[in-house]
Amino acid sequence: MRSLTLCISLVILTCIQARVIVDPVAFATYDDNVARNSFFPLAAAAYSSNPQTCLSAKFTNAQIRRQINVQCDTGKNDICSAYTALLADNKAVVLSFRGAQGFLQLIEEADKSVFQAQSQWVAGGKVSKYFGDAFNTLWNAGMKDDVNYLLHKYPTYEVWVTGHSLGGAMASLAASYIVSNKIATGDKVKLVTYGQPRTGNTAFAVAHDAQMAYSYRLTHNRDIVPHIPNEGFEDYKHHKSEVFYKESMNAGASYKVCSSADESNDCSNGLLITASVFDHLTYFTKDVSQWGEAGCN
Repeated sequence: MRSLTLCISLVILTCIQARVIVDPVAFATYDDNVARNSFFPLAAAAYSSNPQTCLSAKFTNAQIRRQINVQCDTGKNDICSAYTALLADNKAVVLSFRGAQGFLQLIEEADKSVFQAQSQWVAGGKVSKYFGDAFNTLWNAGMKDDVNYLLHKYPTYEVWVTGHSLGGAMASLAASYIVSNKIATGDKVKLVTYGQPRTGNTAFAVAHDAQMAYSYRLTHNRDIVPHIPNEGFEDYKHHKSEVFYKESMNAGASYKVCSSADESNDCSNGLLITASVFDHLTYFTKDVSQWGEAGCN
């Protein structure tokens, strides 16, 4: 009987351990305060020519390491931007990616130049070649060196990755790349994006879901960008988990977390109309880019 009990216990333990590996996102808990007061200022700061102003206003013992500006791809004159920073009190290395230079940069290019051309992704599946090239260029222009240096110096720190709009797509790729290349383990990487467009295909979404526990895409009511490109176009699909704020994003506003593998109609995908530019530009009652440019004050 003792042998049988031991065998059953081992089977149960094995199943529990297997679940931790296969479905890590089930063990993460969304925190509105963290998304609102930590990751959001970090995302908004990417719109500033001096992100340190936002960091100093919202954090203690925070220091930007580098801000990088590059041409997004070889066929456009668009500039993509990101910065790296260290939050000593939070024990976190930060990667934050700027959104489009004006909303029209993303909308005007929501065609084959951004979404039809796809490239293989290191973690699996395919992603928008435009987004992939933009991330890789920023990464090789200095972000890689910063992240490797900071994590070598502070090996126990978490990696916080964030961005709004176009920046959300690049942030999604950055978090995936870091885990896939074993720069940091999935339990150390936290990803929070705002108004992120669909970034890759279904296979990419599945691979992304398996990589890290703390991965959240915030959507604001009828924000149009999370629905670009149309679902099903070239097999584009969001990774989980969506945090949907319907109408208000005031402090204390209600929200719904949708963690299903498919995009749930219980969140923004269930709206009949998703065509608001204002809802895309405004998160947590702030115009994201203007607030960041003003130093998060």
